Amino acid sequence: MKRKLVSALLIACMAVGLVACGNDKKDDAANNATSSDTSVLSINLASEPDYLDPALNSSVDGGCLAVNSFVGLYTYDKNGDLVPALADGEPEVSEDECTYTFKVKDSKWSNGEALTANDFVYSWNRAAADETAADYSYMFDIIVHNDDGTLAVEAPDDNTIVVTLTNPCPYFLDLVAFPTYLPVYQKDVEAANPNGDTPGAWAQEAGFVCNGAYTLKEWSHEESMVYVKNDNFYDADNVKIEELHFMLSADDTAIYAAYQDGSLDFADTVPNDEIKNVQDSDEFHIMDQLGTYYVGFNVNSKIFEGKTVEQAAKMRQAISMLIDRNYIVENIGQTGQVPADSFVPAGMADGNGGIYKTADVSYYDAEATGADMVEDAVKLLEEAGYTMEDKGDGTYSISPALSIEYLVNDGTGHTDIAEAIQQDLALVGIELTIQTEEWNVFLDDRKNGNYDFCREGWVADYNDPINMLDLFESSSGNNDMQFGVNPESWAPQWDEYDQLIQTIRTSTDMEARLEACHKAEDMLMDTWAVIPIYFYNDIYLQKPNVDGIYSTVFGMKYFMYATKN
Repeated sequence: MKRKLVSALLIACMAVGLVACGNDKKDDAANNATSSDTSVLSINLASEPDYLDPALNSSVDGGCLAVNSFVGLYTYDKNGDLVPALADGEPEVSEDECTYTFKVKDSKWSNGEALTANDFVYSWNRAAADETAADYSYMFDIIVHNDDGTLAVEAPDDNTIVVTLTNPCPYFLDLVAFPTYLPVYQKDVEAANPNGDTPGAWAQEAGFVCNGAYTLKEWSHEESMVYVKNDNFYDADNVKIEELHFMLSADDTAIYAAYQDGSLDFADTVPNDEIKNVQDSDEFHIMDQLGTYYVGFNVNSKIFEGKTVEQAAKMRQAISMLIDRNYIVENIGQTGQVPADSFVPAGMADGNGGIYKTADVSYYDAEATGADMVEDAVKLLEEAGYTMEDKGDGTYSISPALSIEYLVNDGTGHTDIAEAIQQDLALVGIELTIQTEEWNVFLDDRKNGNYDFCREGWVADYNDPINMLDLFESSSGNNDMQFGVNPESWAPQWDEYDQLIQTIRTSTDMEARLEACHKAEDMLMDTWAVIPIYFYNDIYLQKPNVDGIYSTVFGMKYFMYATKN
């Protein structure tokens, strides 16, 4: 899932529950004040969300809001385990593992109307439909599509859902817990979009019907949101906090100040220059995430014009070699992030009972990148058609001149990394200019290919390498690198990659599937358009009188069982 990452930088810890994985040191440097209203939890996750419609959202912050205001068949518990939510027990699975029959608990929408199995049938078909234009529509490709384009999902009665898959899918229950699979209220959706051209209109203001622990009562755009407890939530008896108040901001300095003065109980970011000051506090927490912080090139960018496919790849490889990952994790991250030497993150399962990234899955020595690789980068740039002149001081000039614009969203961690990359590329005479944009503008420009080089990040939606690799399928709504999208002559051919993704999705031979995953990652990394920097983790601040918040390695944060004293 696209990482909105207002968070400055993210730290490694293998714990799953937010409260459980805090630092055990006792200096409460972050704690200046606490809020005394025990019925209200004040939170900052990020700035203005791009979408609240769970079918259209593709960012981590939007996903966090979705899982607190909608609930599906499955969810994750405080231990990070997948458990039934509206599903009444485990599904019945056919012998060929292609048909799932779910029994659905009796539950209600926030307006008191009954929620039935048909609501899932409608919602899944809507999310998969071309006219909805959901970035995650491909998540429904695992379900058989009927001749009329609808999904093979049926509701023989109000409490039964029957789903037919194209092939066995070891992560299907993870999918039904994911925000794109959450049910939406058909009457709201259709009333707000009578012409079919604004599918997310129904959730652009407060007051829409949902079925999760909280409903959105107030929304002052770009400023704040107020969620209130939904008494019709299926597990409302266990929800103790009456209101969630969200501060909408990407200004991590302002967020930190609000946390210090007691205006916030939970802050999902720390300014870069404050990390050392809070590391010894009991309020500073760390947890692992399954994902990769990376930077990427638009393969159709005009900066590659006149180059062959191979020369364009060598340009990008040279830049990758110049980026000093150790400097970034040690001096900007400061908290033990692991430099990334592959795109699929360390710790991800292989879908076959093992771990995908073994010791031999490495595409370069991440510890050696930076100034020590200048000579290698110079050679690659010369092979790409540039003339490199040694200035005698360890730096080079490049001819013809090469200027690249780097697109980044607000956040001190992101801009500090941009400036570090700027200095790295200056060693060989490449000029990097930095363009900072507000989050939603940044998202649109990146998605539409309106950039040369940009900040990227992906936190896995479920624990399988396909979720990292299918981002770059040419038809994917998350294919920011523009692979196979109106390709220029210097862009890599992408039909083979698309075919590999389909093989991974449909294969019943798990060994062959794993082999296809590695081949797809090899092909992706050979383009050097995706440049991994480090493997994701997370930091946050939480007041000592707050308990019960938990998260998953997929970045979803759950506030509905929080308590405050």
